[in-house]
Amino acid sequence: MQTKVPLLAFNENGIYCEAAQVYLDPWKPVDKAIITHGHADHSRWGHKSYITHHTNVPIIKHRLGDINVSGRDFNETFVINNVKFSLHPAGHIIGSSQVRVEHKGEVWVFTGDYKTEEDGISIPFEPIQCDTFITECTFGLPAFKWIPQQQVFDDINAWWHENQAEGKTSILFGYSLGKAQRLLKYLDTSIGKIYTHGAIENMTEVLRPLVEFPPTTLITKETKKEELLGNIVLAPPSAHGSTWIRKMVPYVTASASGWMTFRGARRRRAIDKGFVLSDHCDWEGLLSAIEATGAEKIISTHGYTDIFSKYLREKGYDARTEQTQYEGELNEMATGKEEATIA
Repeated sequence: MQTKVPLLAFNENGIYCEAAQVYLDPWKPVDKAIITHGHADHSRWGHKSYITHHTNVPIIKHRLGDINVSGRDFNETFVINNVKFSLHPAGHIIGSSQVRVEHKGEVWVFTGDYKTEEDGISIPFEPIQCDTFITECTFGLPAFKWIPQQQVFDDINAWWHENQAEGKTSILFGYSLGKAQRLLKYLDTSIGKIYTHGAIENMTEVLRPLVEFPPTTLITKETKKEELLGNIVLAPPSAHGSTWIRKMVPYVTASASGWMTFRGARRRRAIDKGFVLSDHCDWEGLLSAIEATGAEKIISTHGYTDIFSKYLREKGYDARTEQTQYEGELNEMATGKEEATIA
């Protein structure tokens, strides 16, 4: 008896739809790729053709250069070899999508990365009914429970104001695509000026036609540390400890990340202050998203996959794990390769 080929299968190149001969967020070069969003672990260089949401097109062109890419609208159906595909809001960052795949009455949804909290920048997550749901679980532990983002931004602005009163520069670390713009959107410019690292400034300029952001000032070799005193600097995590940042003394550092839930993470990274802010789901967000899909089969990727899948099985789901080369918010703690490509 011939084994049925799954609609989406995991192989050495990525997530493959054999019926359409197309990959979703492949990590090795392939002929045709559907891309969920612009982060480096999901949109890689070397594919012959790319399909993505139209707002993600300028993002991945900025990162990857001259590529063959076409954009689609949300909820627009496109057919490849009789397989129906459509993109739907993931709420992760600007331009992020889930991929719905339908063939012979079977529906799968691949989330890429996603979050259920509305951030006021990206189009909010949209639950899609499906049979099989492929979910990340970067923060798939009950310990991860996000507080409302407005409270986080109130705390960030209060921290900046306190540092200003002490005559210090505030340096806030956030991933250059997504997190940095989310921070920028809600910084209180009545406190002072917002300065940026080159990687963040360049990406923000790509996104300004899509979202209204406060004005920023790029830090250059000519920028004097006296100009920075009392103001705030947005920088990628890779800038921490670099010669670039040492010129800003006296300064206070902070990181905005889901990993700041754990105090040890802040200490290990020698960060003065941690703000818990993630572009991924917390525990409850993951569970509510899964429930909203109506899916019976759940495939967990990148994160606390084993623990999360075990919990889902106990709840009656047909749940399993798959290995991928996605990193989730681990990208925020990268060694600097990502920033180097877009600086």
